[in-house]
Amino acid sequence: MTRFESLNSDRLLLRRFADGDLPTLVAYRNDPAVARYQSWSSLSEAAARAFINDLRDAEPGKRGEWFQFAIALKATNEHIGDCALLVRADDTQQAEIGYTLARSHQGLGYGTEAVRCLLDYVFHELEIRRVIAQVDCRNDRSVALLERLGFRREGHFRQSFWLKGAWIDEYLYAMLAAEWRALRM
Repeated sequence: MTRFESLNSDRLLLRRFADGDLPTLVAYRNDPAVARYQSWSSLSEAAARAFINDLRDAEPGKRGEWFQFAIALKATNEHIGDCALLVRADDTQQAEIGYTLARSHQGLGYGTEAVRCLLDYVFHELEIRRVIAQVDCRNDRSVALLERLGFRREGHFRQSFWLKGAWIDEYLYAMLAAEWRALRM
């Protein structure tokens, strides 16, 4: 198996995290506006360094393990966020994705472009059959991103997740490889 290095889109690279990404990772993971709908609230510099080190030998698509792709601007290699991928341990034909962008890079189409790039990789290279994404129902921008890419809302889970002191509702979105291929033709 070839070691993963990066994926390319028009404006972005989805690549391995590098030591130089530490300041931006810490900055956006500690931004309350970015963390609002995430399960985390902050990230210390030591924890961020350990996170980057733990990913050095990781490979995307390993069953039961999350892999984080750094999102970087192709022109400058500036780190602007991350995408996550988990191939289920009990069914390697199914995966879950997630994504986070620094506030200064939101609303510019980078999230849509990054997730589109990730889905091309997941469906074509890893040959995954079904991808899901779970999203806080209040996160209108994330809901719009998933729907823009053609994800189907398959569920609305009421008070299903304890987040920052309250029970929240979540939507479950999904897409099949055949649906992705039809959209990309």
